[in-house]
Amino acid sequence: MSATPEAHPDPARAPIPDAIALAHSERLRQHIQAQILGAGGAIPFSRFMELCLYAPGLGYYSAGATKFGAAGDFVTAPELGPLFAACVADSVAPLLQQLGPGADFLELGGGSGAFAEVALKKLLAADALPARYAILEPSADLRQRQQERLRERLPLLYDLVEWLDAPPSHDWNGVLFANEVIDALPTPRFTLREGEVFEEHVALDAEGHFVRTDRPADALLAAAVRHVERQRDGAFPDGYRSELLPQLPYWVQAVMGGLRKGAMLFVDYGYPRAEYYSHQRHDGTLRAFIRHRMTDDVYALPGLQDITASVDFTALAEAGTGAGFDLAGYCSQASFLIGNGLETNLAAAEARAHDEAQRYRLRQEAKRLTLPGEMGERFQVMGFQRDVEFGAAFLHGDLSWRL
Repeated sequence: MSATPEAHPDPARAPIPDAIALAHSERLRQHIQAQILGAGGAIPFSRFMELCLYAPGLGYYSAGATKFGAAGDFVTAPELGPLFAACVADSVAPLLQQLGPGADFLELGGGSGAFAEVALKKLLAADALPARYAILEPSADLRQRQQERLRERLPLLYDLVEWLDAPPSHDWNGVLFANEVIDALPTPRFTLREGEVFEEHVALDAEGHFVRTDRPADALLAAAVRHVERQRDGAFPDGYRSELLPQLPYWVQAVMGGLRKGAMLFVDYGYPRAEYYSHQRHDGTLRAFIRHRMTDDVYALPGLQDITASVDFTALAEAGTGAGFDLAGYCSQASFLIGNGLETNLAAAEARAHDEAQRYRLRQEAKRLTLPGEMGERFQVMGFQRDVEFGAAFLHGDLSWRL
């Protein structure tokens, strides 16, 4: 996750963690070192990323450090203010109304709870409240923060909210929503040697430091790379290195669970496949974030920095349609928000503002969400539907032709 995925590295200004944080990072480092030794000297990079982000009690998203907002490592769209969630709620309200009173809303990863707070208020005002607002949150720490926030700020709607430990396995109808989730999926990395596909692994040097090494790719990753090559302008050259999620179709089907009738809506930063695997992007999109600064050193400070990669939206389109849904649309975040009531929601929020300073912050929020140099073009929105219609949600600036 990161609201500034194209920020420039600034190692000279990188913050220095305190002693407690460094001790925490060292415990995770030792845990990963033991995993590498136990695996015969190397683990796939995807496993390294998984441990850095999700190792129980130690990983970046599993431990208790602040992640979101000015005091954290990045700012997501819902943390900026109410406008993003209000527009998303406007886009899905017609879907929930079409589905009727038994429809559910499932949010993957609830962040600080800011999105749920605004979305539930907006859906209530639109007479489109779901029967249940479910949050699938793997982090116990974040789950507690979400519960505290929503219990305090939405006492009358709190009983609608339910936290899940796993995707719903039973049949359900409703809307699945994920903002900045796919970019945090542990991703394999590949490279080419003499035309053969290799997978990036993490090993240890003589002093126990993490180092990169490559091993022949398994059949699944190799086939996925060849699939991408068939759709681009020729084979990848030797030395080309990037990320690829061959498990994305399985992940989509897993998180939707028993979703039978409804829609899925994904927001993330990324590119269509032709841009993702361009000749210029020959070392992929992988980076890490700490205190709003980007670093290329994903091995540094395990557990204290976010590790992320951009999304191949062509792969997401393939995964969603492969799960039996129709592609409803694909556009930039700016186009999506403008097409789903940004101007109206901004005017309403300004009318409720207590002073000019608050109105100024709202206008700045709208700019940050939509300007090309901020989040407007870097972030993309993709929707899928089955037996419901998004309607006008993707009519403004649809980019499906680029997929």
